[in-house]
Amino acid sequence: MAGNDRNGRPRVIRRGGSASGASSNSSGRSTKPPLRAEKPAAASAKPKPKAKPRKSSPRRKRGGSGGGIGGALRALRRWIVRLIWRLFAAGTAAVALLLGASVFYFYNTLPPVSDLLDARTRGSVTLLDRYGDVFAWRGEQFGGMITASTVSPDLRNAVVATEDRRFYQHIGVSPRGIASAIRINMREGRGPLEGHGGSTITQQVAKLLCLGVPYDPANGMTEAEYETDCRRTTVWRKIQEVPYALAMEARYSKDDILTIYLNRAYLGAGARGFEAASQRYFGKSAAEVDPAEAAMLAGLLVAPSRFAPTASLERAQNRAAVVISLMEEQGYLDPVAADRARANPAQLSAAAEARAGGYFADWVMDSGPSFLTRETTEDVIIRTTFDPAIQEAAENALARIFEEKVREGSEAQAAIVVMSSDGAVRAMVGGRRFRGVAGQFNRAIMAKRQTGSSFKPFVYATALDLGYQWYDRVVDEPITIDIPGSGPWSPRNYTNEFYGEVTLTWALANSLNIPAVKISESVGRDKVRHVASEFGIESDLAAGPALALGASESTLLEMTGAYAGILNGGSSVTPYGLLELRLMEDDVPLMGQAGGIGERVILPDAAQQLVYMMHQVVESGTGGRARLPGREAAGKTGTTQAARDAWFLGFTADYVAGVWMGYDDNSPLSGVTGGGLPAEIWQAVMTDVHADLPPRPLPMIRPDPNAPLPGTVPQPGPAPGQPRDDRSLMEVLNDILRGPGN
Repeated sequence: MAGNDRNGRPRVIRRGGSASGASSNSSGRSTKPPLRAEKPAAASAKPKPKAKPRKSSPRRKRGGSGGGIGGALRALRRWIVRLIWRLFAAGTAAVALLLGASVFYFYNTLPPVSDLLDARTRGSVTLLDRYGDVFAWRGEQFGGMITASTVSPDLRNAVVATEDRRFYQHIGVSPRGIASAIRINMREGRGPLEGHGGSTITQQVAKLLCLGVPYDPANGMTEAEYETDCRRTTVWRKIQEVPYALAMEARYSKDDILTIYLNRAYLGAGARGFEAASQRYFGKSAAEVDPAEAAMLAGLLVAPSRFAPTASLERAQNRAAVVISLMEEQGYLDPVAADRARANPAQLSAAAEARAGGYFADWVMDSGPSFLTRETTEDVIIRTTFDPAIQEAAENALARIFEEKVREGSEAQAAIVVMSSDGAVRAMVGGRRFRGVAGQFNRAIMAKRQTGSSFKPFVYATALDLGYQWYDRVVDEPITIDIPGSGPWSPRNYTNEFYGEVTLTWALANSLNIPAVKISESVGRDKVRHVASEFGIESDLAAGPALALGASESTLLEMTGAYAGILNGGSSVTPYGLLELRLMEDDVPLMGQAGGIGERVILPDAAQQLVYMMHQVVESGTGGRARLPGREAAGKTGTTQAARDAWFLGFTADYVAGVWMGYDDNSPLSGVTGGGLPAEIWQAVMTDVHADLPPRPLPMIRPDPNAPLPGTVPQPGPAPGQPRDDRSLMEVLNDILRGPGN
């Protein structure tokens, strides 16, 4: 053993020089290497140089003052960041809690879907013509409930493509949509919430529901003001929409939300909901519309009044083309179907296109009880006397005569009324260019104008009822009547000529003024006023002798109704348009009317004579332009002082019609008399109205044209203010009653 080294390891003594520890000599004997002391390891190896220690920056002490000002600022910054983060986290939690509470509140206040479909607080009125077809609407129409599953798939897709393409993916709000809308508004120079709203369909439903706040008339707002306020876009309103929309998404299905939208959206022309709009514009259910019609309906959502097809069909079709492109881009329509829809744009139904009966509908609405018409809270159906074919004839005749006979740009107006002899009004034109909206000035019922010579038949009706005959004579000569308080009055004929002794028939046919005044003074103005008022002229009638010449004012409807009384044999007539009124859900009418004939005013024989005399007005007098080839007609012209009004009223055995023409500002007409353009308009209207009717004779006397015309010459009564000599009046009447030849 050689012992251990200083490290405690066994020491090995190596001998010789072989690698194995022994060496061999030449003789082959092994010899041990000589003993040799081993050098210590530390002494034999060269020591390695020590590496220089790295200088490290001194450690910064947290919170200590050793860091200086920079350290303090850095520490302050870290503290502020941590504070902001804690506040943000706390604020987020508070907002989330508040949002959750709001959503929970709204969720529990939302009613069943069925309670949210009809947005109206007032009802609607649907007007049917004499044949039972719809021709006009008033109020806000609700066509009945439709659902997202029962409506036409094309319509459902058009609405989603136009209003909210991600409707089925979002949770009620779309931050991306709101941000995009704000960017567009700012780029277009508007406020961030002015113009595009970026609202989802769910948010739009929240607006339509006014965030659950119902309309209350007691708050002093009208329904229109309430809805305007609900649609206002403000930051606070936008914030409120979020929890309400989320609550709806939690409470209702997507189809439920879309169903509310489809039923509550306003779509122009008084249509509330897509079913009402489809019925109004296309005459069919919203379940039946094709892609072109669906696109037109969906296009109304952006601006119902502007894009309503009744306002401008071309504009509505252009908007629909945009919607079709959106449907194609989003895969709702393939290219073939999209091209077909663009090539065949939607067209209005016949009723919507014609917009017929606007003036008539206004009149019927005003004539019915307000709680069932103008202020109804129910949906009401009114069956009327309206005839769309006669209305079209009247409108076309008026347009044609004005186009052919009136200078371009003229502001002259005209009105037409057509009725049956019992007062059933079949058509009404209250002026030129009715724009399809309710409440326009209706000259047929609102304009009180002087009647001129069209009043004269009531003077002769009074005389005939008192015993005068159609063949009696009167002297057409200059006369002067002293009017107390006004002085002498000397009427003249339109021609400024005097014709001497003439028959009553000839005097009426040629509209002579002096004979009419003489007859009126003879029978008594009070009696003339009585007969005229009994025939239905309710306006105040003139008290002076000019009463006979139509100095009083009346409306066209009153005058036409009075002429209907002459046609039906001398009984009064009340013009009417309402036949039956009922609630939409009921079959039993609440009210109705069978006719407008009232009490007898003059004797049948007097009426038949007067019809004959008025027939001569058309056949040989001032109304020649109203003659109807192959059909008997009777009527009377009327022109007021300075030609401010021109009238023609007349009838056949089937219909009565009245035409008025003039300026709204009472300016004189240029070269127009009642026997001119009004008679031509009347003739054009009645020609079309009777196109398919067989000729029927007028109810009139038929004198032998070859027989001599006997008669007496009535004498005028005393001057106004003087007592009437009853004996002289009786003498005149006795002379008349004794008959011819006496």
